[in-house]
Amino acid sequence: MAMILRGLEVGMYMSNCYIVGSEKTLDGMIIDPGGEAGRILETVQDLGLTARIIVATHLHLDHIGAVAKVKEATGAQFAAHESAGSKKGGQAVNRMVASMMGGSFRAPPQPDRLLREGDTVEVGELRFGVIHTPGHSPEGMCLYGHGLLFCGDTLFNLSIGRTDFPGGDYDQLMGNIHKKLMTLPDETRVLCGHMSETTIGFERKHNPFVLGLY
Repeated sequence: MAMILRGLEVGMYMSNCYIVGSEKTLDGMIIDPGGEAGRILETVQDLGLTARIIVATHLHLDHIGAVAKVKEATGAQFAAHESAGSKKGGQAVNRMVASMMGGSFRAPPQPDRLLREGDTVEVGELRFGVIHTPGHSPEGMCLYGHGLLFCGDTLFNLSIGRTDFPGGDYDQLMGNIHKKLMTLPDETRVLCGHMSETTIGFERKHNPFVLGLY
């Protein structure tokens, strides 16, 4: 199955934004547009894709910074985990990120689509399953399909997401990594929210946090 995949390091926090597309239909998905909306949109255009959906693996500033501008330019649906759907949660996140940006940050709209564990995100003929992995943040989730795991800040190359932000929970994060991610095939490519990609097999053997689980 032919897939278009491009990763971009964006914004002041150097987060990874991923653009995924179907070579057959040229439908596209943008994962974690954390900044530099113009560069993201230019890349989508260069790839010949039409962005149909924007997915946030979680709602921290460095992963949603360009959602509003990208959505406005493309008309794409904005999707996040259902934990982001409550009025209280959405307002809290918007206040937090606006404060961090000195009030200049344009907060994203409320999600058009709320995802939950076991849902499927479709991009043309491509299918990606939703895995809810709270711990770094309550609404944290991964997308898994076609040998790829887009994991946001849940798991990193030789590390894990930090858990000292509001809503973080170390034990919860490690439980989800152990029960939901380390059960995936060794050859699964792990496309992280920061830094370089890795594989499940490599992390199972070498990640010092994961090694402590076995």
